[in-house]
Amino acid sequence: MVRSQVLICGGTGCVSSGSQKVREEFEKQLELNGLQDEIKLVRTGCFGLCSLGPIVIVYPDGTFYSRVTPDDVAEIVSEHLLKGRPVERLIYADTGEAEETQTKIETALSETKFYKSQKRVALRNCGVIDPENIDEYIAMDGYAALGKVLTEMTPEEVIKVVTDSGLRGRGGAGFPTGRKWGLCAPNKAPQKYVVCNADEGDPGAFMDRSVLEGDPHCIIEAMAIAGYAIGATKGYVYVRAEYPIAVKRLGIAIAQAREYGLLGENIFDSGFNFDLQIRLGAGAFVCGEETALMHSIEGQRGDPRPRPPYPAVRGLYDSPTVENNVETFANIPQIILNGAEWFASMGTEKSKGTKVFALGGKINNTGLVEIPMGTTLREIIEDIGGGIPNGKKFKAAQTGGPSGGCIPESLIDTPIDYDNLTAIGCMMGSGGLIVMDEDTCMVDIAKFFLDFTVDESCGKCTPCRVGMKRLKEMLEKITDGRGTLEDLDKLEELCLYIKQNSLCGLGQTAPNPVLATLKFFRDEYVAHVVEKRCPAGVCKNLLTYTIDKDKCIGCGLCAKACPADAITRTDYIAPGHKLASFAINKDKCVKCGACIASCKKIKAISKR
Repeated sequence: MVRSQVLICGGTGCVSSGSQKVREEFEKQLELNGLQDEIKLVRTGCFGLCSLGPIVIVYPDGTFYSRVTPDDVAEIVSEHLLKGRPVERLIYADTGEAEETQTKIETALSETKFYKSQKRVALRNCGVIDPENIDEYIAMDGYAALGKVLTEMTPEEVIKVVTDSGLRGRGGAGFPTGRKWGLCAPNKAPQKYVVCNADEGDPGAFMDRSVLEGDPHCIIEAMAIAGYAIGATKGYVYVRAEYPIAVKRLGIAIAQAREYGLLGENIFDSGFNFDLQIRLGAGAFVCGEETALMHSIEGQRGDPRPRPPYPAVRGLYDSPTVENNVETFANIPQIILNGAEWFASMGTEKSKGTKVFALGGKINNTGLVEIPMGTTLREIIEDIGGGIPNGKKFKAAQTGGPSGGCIPESLIDTPIDYDNLTAIGCMMGSGGLIVMDEDTCMVDIAKFFLDFTVDESCGKCTPCRVGMKRLKEMLEKITDGRGTLEDLDKLEELCLYIKQNSLCGLGQTAPNPVLATLKFFRDEYVAHVVEKRCPAGVCKNLLTYTIDKDKCIGCGLCAKACPADAITRTDYIAPGHKLASFAINKDKCVKCGACIASCKKIKAISKR
């Protein structure tokens, strides 16, 4: 008889930190102690708090262990599982008094400050169930929503519930989901399709990957519901080939659903037929755009096409098609089971429900968070994220990835929803949230994202193909110290031209990081072009390394570390010191930073 369960995170973040070896060591230690029949090991999806991985939670007591290594497992087994004494040194330090929740697992996740402000809807099963076991999904009301729509509701009623819920597409544009389904449903055709966009290409974004890894059945169920609502019998999940764990678990889930009669013919004896296939993407960012994605599924080059006609009229294989991203679909089963009013009660007037963000960058608690729409950026950064490391100051947060904008410190109390972000020149995007501190150069950040979009442009239209390269060249000119004030005006003018004339969403939004940084951090651009100085000390060609002759003790470590022989001893001996100080020959200095690294104790060398 099983008396305890050990949940081990099997998401990509924890796997990369060694959770598979932790699991193997648990199997070994349980067998050595004769506990293999009493303790059940459960591999879950992502718990969300990726910076603490590998994560292990022991039930029924809900002990939350963080950064567990294989060397820790024997102690957990002998002390906790055998003697009932939790290993205090491994327990997450932020664990407080638990709030009352529906299940033991939810209680454990609510104990930490990281989880308390969250509301898990799309992520409700991630870190809770074994994603490769359909029975565990069914135990969490899985496929009950599909059964309800097929036996109790008409397609029109399904679309109305989704419409009344206020759910908007979580892929970035925020188009109302119910409206999209409603536009497709009346179109008559021999074949219709449902497509799930899991081509998550934004740097630092991993929301869709985590849902597919932790709760693949909810996507299958939601796509079948969408198929019933619009009259489609076939579906495709377009997922990045760089997500091997997600692809594997999704494949297992599809096979299990077919075996249980939840995919295929005559589902729930309703006469409704629906089946799914997986299509692997080759890593092209532009295939996140729905028409380019559909071209790729068809075996063509992933180029976008002009719209109209929209996919609801002519999409995949020239047939009416509904396309939503993973997070959008993940909300559907809960909306059907709990009602439109339940979902609409969360969030703001025009942005209902919750939003999942991949929180990364200069933040203590990196990971996956799901918060009600309208939560302020301050709450996300200070409460959930745990603040900025090393006592640094918050400077900005980039939302929407390479297509988004940045929120400066002056707007940190902005409620996060579609309309508020648009009003300040940003966008929700798919949910990447990159936090930056005072050591970040905003001109360099704009150049970083632009460099990405230049590489990812499909090249089909001239404004994007040529215009983005010119933008990148202008930013390189500025960070190299060759820019002028006139370049700033030209930069803004070119950004607006590209936005207005590009064919698809990639080109139309790619200038956003440049426009946002120009708007909120124009003083940094001016410093680069007028003073030939990078205030953050990032842009290499604008840096000057200097040795404070009065602090220098003359040890010579910097001279030994310098690869260019640019550091030599002077004749000056500072008061209280015995050896002459050193100085840097600025003409020979290659600005590698090796001297600063060698002088960490004395801190006599600075860059500006």
